[in-house]
Amino acid sequence: MPTLVPINRQPVSQDLRFAAPNELDDGTADVADVWRILWNRRIWLVTIAAILVSVTLLYCLLTPPIYFAKAQLLVDPRDQQIVSNDTNPGTVAADSGVTQAESQVSIVQSTDVLMRAIVATHLASDPEFNRVGLLGRLTGLLREMLGKSPMKPGEAEERILSALRRHLTVSRADKVLVVDIGVKAEDPNKAAQLANAIADAYLAEQASARAHAVRKLSDELTANLAAQRQRVQTAADAVERYRAEHNMVMARGQLVSEQQLADVNRQLMDAQNRTALLKARLDQINRQRAAGMPADAIPEVMQSTVITQLRTQEGILVQREANLESQLGPLHPALTAVRSQLRDIRRLIDVQLNRISKSAQADYNAAAANQQVLALKLQNLKKETLSTDKASIRLKELQRDLAAVRTVYSSYLVRAQEARQQANIDSTNARVITRAFPPLQKSWPPTVLLLFGALIAGSGLGAGIALLAESLAPTVLSIGQAEALTDAPLVGILPPAGGRPRHPLLAWLPGKARRASADGASGFAGASHIEAVIDLTLRRIFSANPPPQDRAYVRSVLVTSGAGDAEERERVAQLLVHVAAGRGERVLMVDADLADDQESQTAGLLDVLRGERAFDTVLHFEPGTNAALVAKGRRQAMLSERDSYVFARRMLVEARHQFDLVVVDGGAAVGNLKVAPLAAAADEVLMVVRRNVTPQREVEAATEALSVMGCNVTAVLLVDSMAEA
Repeated sequence: MPTLVPINRQPVSQDLRFAAPNELDDGTADVADVWRILWNRRIWLVTIAAILVSVTLLYCLLTPPIYFAKAQLLVDPRDQQIVSNDTNPGTVAADSGVTQAESQVSIVQSTDVLMRAIVATHLASDPEFNRVGLLGRLTGLLREMLGKSPMKPGEAEERILSALRRHLTVSRADKVLVVDIGVKAEDPNKAAQLANAIADAYLAEQASARAHAVRKLSDELTANLAAQRQRVQTAADAVERYRAEHNMVMARGQLVSEQQLADVNRQLMDAQNRTALLKARLDQINRQRAAGMPADAIPEVMQSTVITQLRTQEGILVQREANLESQLGPLHPALTAVRSQLRDIRRLIDVQLNRISKSAQADYNAAAANQQVLALKLQNLKKETLSTDKASIRLKELQRDLAAVRTVYSSYLVRAQEARQQANIDSTNARVITRAFPPLQKSWPPTVLLLFGALIAGSGLGAGIALLAESLAPTVLSIGQAEALTDAPLVGILPPAGGRPRHPLLAWLPGKARRASADGASGFAGASHIEAVIDLTLRRIFSANPPPQDRAYVRSVLVTSGAGDAEERERVAQLLVHVAAGRGERVLMVDADLADDQESQTAGLLDVLRGERAFDTVLHFEPGTNAALVAKGRRQAMLSERDSYVFARRMLVEARHQFDLVVVDGGAAVGNLKVAPLAAAADEVLMVVRRNVTPQREVEAATEALSVMGCNVTAVLLVDSMAEA
């Protein structure tokens, strides 16, 4: 028996790991892998999206079309002021206009307004708004069976009102005083008719409410007029009775005694002023005459025509005297005659001045006497009025009460008349600025929009379910995850069997599936891309630990996978044999997929591991190739664990003389413990993982099963549906 040399197995060098800048070294997935998840689980997206789109299309086909008509009202909070004392204020506060307009939105939807519209449009006979549901019909039938009325009082009106409210939309845009009234109906003409009817009903209701308020105010004012009139009459009677009791005669609204006192007082003041003026003039005349001064400055002298004429004659005579004296001399008779005339003129002037002085004295004396008479009369009137002062105070109080009552009565009378006139005038400053017209296009259902929304929602829901399924049963999404789960480097990315095309949405992704590099070129001419990948895989697997020249074992690689990747594992094993044989190596393929007690009809691996057959006797060479095959073998007896390890190593030693490479199809690691002898003796263990397909738990279970067999995964081959074929 040849000497058994222990195998020094080392993992592939880290320098040979794939340079993938877009893969995450921590084993997590990135955004690009989300697209891979969605593509691999696209059946969820397509199915759910198709279901939602079909349901939506069926809904759009079966749902009656709904038409939407809209009317617009301009609601100005400033009412038209018809009279000065308007019942409704004509102006509002600056910050309350929008609030008042917003309150009109609620008024439009009020029961009174809607009932007016219902009556105007005869909605009671419209089946669309007077439709009784199944529950309502059952309730009515039950009430009939119990002998009661099938419908409660007011139930029909309430049902129609509720239906109209469901079809009604009232809104107001921000910072504007325009109210939009929109109505939905199955008939476009009905929708427009209802919108206009509600707008007209609002205007009519507002006018009616304001007229009712004005009439109510007018009635209240009219009812109070009789009471106010009686108060005025009572106050007037009290004034007249008080005057009669105190003998207080009135003239022009004032006591006669008071009028006399005021007149005498005014006359006395005038007399005092006249007396003072005459006294001043008399004193001036006396002072000038006593001083020998001419009295020409006295107004009466200056105004006297006689004195003016005498002064004129005096001036003429003085001039003549001077002329005669210079011509004839001072003793001439003519000069003597002129001087005699001059003395007569001056004497006449003195006579007139004396007359004026006496007249002034007489005027002064008369004025003083009149002043004394008026003063005495005033004293007497004062004494008479003193006795009526207390009575006058009370009379004035009664008169003030009478004036106040008359003012209130007058205001009541004017206000009542204005209210009666205002009741017949609509002061509401609101109008319809846009009347509704029958719409040409239906507003519901929007078929295109709903179908598009159903497509988006279905795709989103399908994507969510796909991602949820991925989170519940995560698969290997990235190179980093594959390396993290196996603790081994990636040595190649292989397209799947059948060469499925790449998803068009993933064409933009960075080259995760493009792993061509300068050192990855195929070692032989004319090789396809897949063969080049396998060739590169073999080179990377054995480049880290080249076998020594004197080693006793042949180079071997065990290909394993999860339970669901059997097809790809078998294909990879065959490709390894094909590529190695294609480049001139002698290759042996061992079918070691012994799970579930599998066996072959011819002698094979199981016979060798039991020591029943020699290695050379179980070889099956492929004609025209450098490859041979060892089948599973027959199950005739139980394997001895210790002997199987010995015979497995012996088989590899003997294979060195005939083969350069042994490729072992190790099957799924979980459940295939019979391959443990070959797994422990193999140089490299290659794990085949399908990207976005192989569950992570299968990879973890396979790695754990291999560790139980006494080996570890040394390399990972990723089968990627997005890789370029």
